[in-house]
Amino acid sequence: MKTLIKNGNIVFFDKIEKADLLISDGIITKIEPNLRDFADEVVDATDKCIFAGFVDIHVHLREPGFEYKETIESGTKAAVKGGVTAVACMPNTNPVLDNKFALRYVLDKANEAGFAKVYPVCSITKGENGELMSDMLSLKDQGAVAFSDDGKPVKTSQMMRLALEYSKEFDLPILCHAEDMDLTNGGVVHEGYNSTIYGLRGINRASEEVGIAREIIIAANLGARVHICHVSTKGSVEIIRAAKKLGVKVTAETCPHYFSLTDDMIANFNTMAKVNPPLRETEDMLAIRQGIADGTLEVLATDHAPHAHWEKECQFDNAAFGISGLETAFAVNYTYLVKQGIIDLPKLSTLMTKNPCKVINVPNNGIAVGEKADITIIDLNKKWTVDSSKFVSKGKNTPFNGMELYGLVEMTFVDGNKCYVRDDD
Repeated sequence: MKTLIKNGNIVFFDKIEKADLLISDGIITKIEPNLRDFADEVVDATDKCIFAGFVDIHVHLREPGFEYKETIESGTKAAVKGGVTAVACMPNTNPVLDNKFALRYVLDKANEAGFAKVYPVCSITKGENGELMSDMLSLKDQGAVAFSDDGKPVKTSQMMRLALEYSKEFDLPILCHAEDMDLTNGGVVHEGYNSTIYGLRGINRASEEVGIAREIIIAANLGARVHICHVSTKGSVEIIRAAKKLGVKVTAETCPHYFSLTDDMIANFNTMAKVNPPLRETEDMLAIRQGIADGTLEVLATDHAPHAHWEKECQFDNAAFGISGLETAFAVNYTYLVKQGIIDLPKLSTLMTKNPCKVINVPNNGIAVGEKADITIIDLNKKWTVDSSKFVSKGKNTPFNGMELYGLVEMTFVDGNKCYVRDDD
């Protein structure tokens, strides 16, 4: 099977070039202007951009155990609609991904679905209870790409130390949900003006920043590498930036909602804006943007957290934390980062594909001859309004509903197979 993509603007990790692209049996075989090779299908990408498929290393697929929120099929289908060709799924399922049987179940379900690739992240501790470490080396051999107790922090500093010691010895990425639960103290939104006027218990920035400091200090003492998830505060950016200058092997991610929204979104008790860590203030949002621009934050992930409608349509204190983000991520990133001149398109591609793969040790050379054809074609000029009712994810919970964004995915290929084509709506 041969597919020829004509007249597109190919976004590499370091440049943009107008060229044609030939895919033969799932592999990119030619990248040249004005290709005239025979192909079974010709795709016209005039005035559109061709990106290496995005890789989201922080996604909750919910299955097994919470299929009413999301399934591996619905989540990976949402991924390719958003131009994401691979996801790393978090382990807080039921049962927790802490054993080879649950791991094999996820991999088999992903292969059966046939949409985005799935890289399982297994739990650092058994049952994510912080007491007994998972058999990390065996799980790595079975296909785990990283380890995290995401959804909650690792309970003790000693357990985190043990995890990082293993990570250093066996090159096992540790993805940290950094949070001091004593400081969170049952909070549901950012602690500040809005929490006060709405009478909601706040989460101080220190909860996240103390958690990040713990992980960085332990990693620094061991000479291990550590990855910080969903950074949301100005202080967190400053801590990570300082650690990098000191040579600590720390990488960090943030999510689209932290550089595009503030806690003003909780007005009128809008539960769609309830997320952990919470949306912060303008100074935090601007610091996140600066952290992206200067390389302090080198990964963009979604923390895709789908929920059933009744888990959000309730009293704010009782509503679930989380945002369904796979189908809006690129457009938010493009609208708020590229169109505002904070980064360029090659940098965006690097943040959404190259750097995430580095964190989880998955080789990815982007769009290149000899590489698997994981690509997405996007119309950057397309302005569209988010309509969560049209999400293919089961989770319709997004604070971006009704907002106008730029950049719409037209087509997505995984291993050369066309997995998504935009319809007229």
